[in-house]
Amino acid sequence: MPYPERTTSSSWVMGIVQALELEGLQGQQLFSDLGLDYSLLSDPDSRIPQDQMTRLWQRAVAVSGNPAIGLNMARVVRPAHFNVVGFALLSSRSLKEGLGRLVRYQRIIGEGADMALVQAPDSYSLQLQIHGDSLPAPRQSHDAALAYILAFLRWMTGEHLRPIEAGFAYPQPEDLTPYQSLFDCPLSFSQPHYHLRFDRAMMERPLATGNETLAQMHDQFAGEYLARFEQTRVTHQARQVLCRLLPQGEPKRQAVASALRMSTRTLQRRLQDEHTSFQQLLDETRRELAMQFLRQRRLTLLEIAYLLGFADPSNFFRAFKRWFGMPPGQYREQLEREAEQARNEPEGQ
Repeated sequence: MPYPERTTSSSWVMGIVQALELEGLQGQQLFSDLGLDYSLLSDPDSRIPQDQMTRLWQRAVAVSGNPAIGLNMARVVRPAHFNVVGFALLSSRSLKEGLGRLVRYQRIIGEGADMALVQAPDSYSLQLQIHGDSLPAPRQSHDAALAYILAFLRWMTGEHLRPIEAGFAYPQPEDLTPYQSLFDCPLSFSQPHYHLRFDRAMMERPLATGNETLAQMHDQFAGEYLARFEQTRVTHQARQVLCRLLPQGEPKRQAVASALRMSTRTLQRRLQDEHTSFQQLLDETRRELAMQFLRQRRLTLLEIAYLLGFADPSNFFRAFKRWFGMPPGQYREQLEREAEQARNEPEGQ
């Protein structure tokens, strides 16, 4: 792999394991099946590779036969699962401020997640996209994040908060019951990104648990924790910038460097220190986004080419064939066959 692999906090993984065990699965057995060290979960500073988390979700779905198993995360709410970020949320003056902290510090929980809090005249939308490394992040990891965030906000306020809308990037599942029961709001599928949209007045209302002194203390802890990534993981930051800029056309090195507040020479040197280059990172980012976009049937191949910053679609087709050894249309057909096969497999297989 040409760049440092993304990782997930052992605190968040512990929450996932507890959620899977609610389904009757055995966490230690799942870790053993995947060759993972279960003892890492007892060390709050440990990190688990993102691709291993993908394999964990895949294994859990295969054993349980429940594709909505990620929603179990709403049943295991504890601030510690969010690491220091959970306590920062608790001391925030409002839900808006709390979610702002979640966006700011989300890399502590998992480096594969991109979050944004988007303001509209009457609402706020928390948008989410989780990226894998060699494997695309599964829908269950997104379900788990949305379910946990909503449950955490309800736990913070002591109220049954109802979003204006919950959105998912995958097609509508056959059984909506677990989604309707948990989110208790209008659901939308095949969306450009995963999101929870909340009423603006509710988000800006002062919280009884708000404590500015504690919030500042937790900000300091979270900032120090995050600084360890900032010093060594420019690759991750540059990849996030590329994801934002690609729909506008192929990003230039100078634009990415400026977004990271460094010179192009410094960016080049830092990427070299992390065993990659700007061109390698651009190519790899396009590759993993292409895998995600092809799973969204509503996107045409031409639209995907432009979303990846290719001015000429033929360049996208050539690049895709270099990445996967086949045209994108054939790759999409292969994904659909695999999905159909998975749906037809007997439960528990």
